[in-house]
Amino acid sequence: MPRPILATVSIPALRHNLALARRNAPGRSVWAVVKADGYGHGLANALRGFAAADGLALVEFDAAARLRREGWRGPLLMLEGAFDAEDVAQAVRERLALVVHEPRQIEWLEALRAPAAIDVYLKFNSGMNRLGFVQRAFRDACERLSRIGAVRRVALMTHFANADLPGGAVEALERFEAAAAGLPGARSLANSAATLLLPSAHGDAIRPGIMLYGATPCDDREARSFGLRAAMTLRSRLIAVQTLGAGDAVGYGSTFRAERPMRIGVVACGYADGYPRHAPSGTPVAVDGMLTATVGRVAMDMLMVDLGPVPHAGPGAAVELWGETVPIDAVARASGTIGYELMCALAPRVPVRVLDDAPAP
Repeated sequence: MPRPILATVSIPALRHNLALARRNAPGRSVWAVVKADGYGHGLANALRGFAAADGLALVEFDAAARLRREGWRGPLLMLEGAFDAEDVAQAVRERLALVVHEPRQIEWLEALRAPAAIDVYLKFNSGMNRLGFVQRAFRDACERLSRIGAVRRVALMTHFANADLPGGAVEALERFEAAAAGLPGARSLANSAATLLLPSAHGDAIRPGIMLYGATPCDDREARSFGLRAAMTLRSRLIAVQTLGAGDAVGYGSTFRAERPMRIGVVACGYADGYPRHAPSGTPVAVDGMLTATVGRVAMDMLMVDLGPVPHAGPGAAVELWGETVPIDAVARASGTIGYELMCALAPRVPVRVLDDAPAP
């Protein structure tokens, strides 16, 4: 029989989270972000879950080509823009909108000779200091783009570094508004945090990412407090039970020692499945639907859990590593990381089952 670990992806949860994003920004267009293979959920699953989005946004040009092959006819926005002139040619062929964040990308557009009509999103650096033009250069770039015959429309955008913090996007928004004052074009500013918390930044089009997959963009609030539903669940089963005496250790490095006699369960899940190796003892997990915690060091194929709260559990008992009962963000916080990383780290050897309540298109 196959190893008992299994990930499930819920298409209804993806649809629910997209609808919630719309409700938070009424009247705005929604770019659903599907980069990194739909945040680890699978690009085809993201396409099904976000079929009602106004557009899809990503960074990988091969994935954009795949979306076109799989039937997506709506807008596609390349969030890092073109990486070379051939990417601009692909944008012409496949009707891709391009973010423009540095001068070479303008040069490639200026060099186009074939008939083309490309939409571009000019990016302003509002304080993230990764991509984008600063104020004077931003206005100059907008003027330069407006003179390129191959450019159909120029929209304006930025990306917030601290929209999840109280007041964290105020200065960035003020910088953007000063830089964009008087310039034509639609505005796209809001990531997940700003979509949920900052209506003044909704502009004309929002760009939610992590919230669409049911995780939180905020360190201090759980996803379900926003009404979000987990789209990915990782489950396995106990494959063994051990009894420890007081002072007995378990796992590599003997990092956990029992203070009293206790039962522990061995779960068929480890870091080769995408579970974080650095998750410490005490990381939340659910056995037979009851919350408990990991003990000892996570190994390649196994991890151990405290069965004290679940005295009836034995080999074969169901284990949820993350999902509806154990929020992925809780596992991430315990492990010193974020839910984004855990989603994207799901290993290829983990089978994935797709749950849907509607036929595939």
